[in-house]
Formats: sequence, structure tokens, C-alpha cells
Amino acid sequence: MAQIKKTTKTVKKTYSSPFSIYWTKENYYLLLLGLVLLVIGFYVMSLGNWDNPLALTLSPILLVIGYLLVLPSSIFYRKKQEAETTTTATENVVSKS
Repeated sequence: MAQIKKTTKTVKKTYSSPFSIYWTKENYYLLLLGLVLLVIGFYVMSLGNWDNPLALTLSPILLVIGYLLVLPSSIFYRKKQEAETTTTATENVVSKS
């Protein structure tokens, strides 16, 4: 009697970051821009005396833009390609019928 050999395939499990789904290249660029704005803002704040006009006007403006606009937009930014492709697909189906 012939023996039957069982072959088993080993499947490699690859673990990917859960952020790879949400974070695109644009998100990382916005995050980098926000961090650069923060570094420039704190650097300008450290220049000169405490009553330096740049430290009192420009630095807070840069920090507010960095903290309240750029960093949150880097987190929440998402392309809307999925919605556009579904609408074009439904338009194609409707136009063919």
C-alpha cells in the first residue's frame, strides 16, 4: 500500500502597524511641518530679552498655528478617494442601464 504524504504550507504572519491604514504621506508631511513650526516658535521665543517684540508677537502666533491648526490637521486629514470612486462607479452603472 502506498503512503500518502501530507504537505503543509506555512503561512508567514506579517504584522503591520494599525496606523498604516489611516496615515498617508501627506499626514507625515503635515506632522513634520507642525513640529518645525513649534521648534521655530520656541527658538524665536528664546531670542533676546523677555520684552523682545519677536518673542511677544511672532512666537505665540507660530505656536498657536502649530498647536491648533497644523498638528490636528495632520491627525484628521484623510483623502476622499473612496467616496469619489463609489460615485463614479454608480454613475457608470446608471448610464449603462
